[in-house]
Amino acid sequence: MPWVLAIMVFLTVLAAAAGLGLAASARSLGDQIAGRVTIQIVEADASAREAQVRAAEAAARRTLGVREVRRVPDAELARLVEPWLGPESAELPRPALIDVDLDRPAALPGLTRALHRVAPAARIDAHAQSLAPLRSLIRTLRWLAIAIVLLTAAATAACVVLAARAALDTHRETIDVLHLLGATDRQIALLFQRRTAGDALIGAAGGFAGGVLILLLLGDRLRALGSELVGSVQLSTLSWAALLAVPMGAALLATAAARLTIEHDLRRSL
Repeated sequence: MPWVLAIMVFLTVLAAAAGLGLAASARSLGDQIAGRVTIQIVEADASAREAQVRAAEAAARRTLGVREVRRVPDAELARLVEPWLGPESAELPRPALIDVDLDRPAALPGLTRALHRVAPAARIDAHAQSLAPLRSLIRTLRWLAIAIVLLTAAATAACVVLAARAALDTHRETIDVLHLLGATDRQIALLFQRRTAGDALIGAAGGFAGGVLILLLLGDRLRALGSELVGSVQLSTLSWAALLAVPMGAALLATAAARLTIEHDLRRSL
């Protein structure tokens, strides 16, 4: 019993941590991209491009619902494209980029109309639309993690039921003697419950410790990547508190399953 529960709690902790981390990542990603818009001014003529950039910046600042407007410096843009185009990319024509933060997504249509009037070469990229498939994938993985937690809980209960029935069959003669001595089904079930509770606590503690160790190692690897998107998959203090409930819940589930199984089989055998 302790080994089975340790494995189940270990898997449940990993699945629950994945679900909690993905939920936090989805919220963080939604907060970051909900009102973020990038404006590209695609114009081959440098003077015409610069004129449209100034006009687009002015129009964006005048638009209701726009919180911040920032032109991406040419040096920063060159650093962004250098890994793909090489150091010679500095001499290639590049579109001008303007980052815009909106107070609310509903301000996007008004911004689009204002830009098209003053900057015909402007292209508007709403981050919420381009990253919508990624958010959908994260939500799907989160629900998958929840399903795995529920399945491991059901598997844990099934293993406890089988173990309790096996123990009942093993000690059938002893139980008959206890019945002759006046012991009730409830008293006998209480003996099994105490033994199961002790084994369950030991196994759950071991599985939880192993799961936490793996999560800490994975956290160090994720932080070493230096990616904002991957780094957003992290556990808050509340999430860690929720994970603490996993071993306690597993122990309570095992104890309750053993108690109910023993009482049910004892009543049926009479």
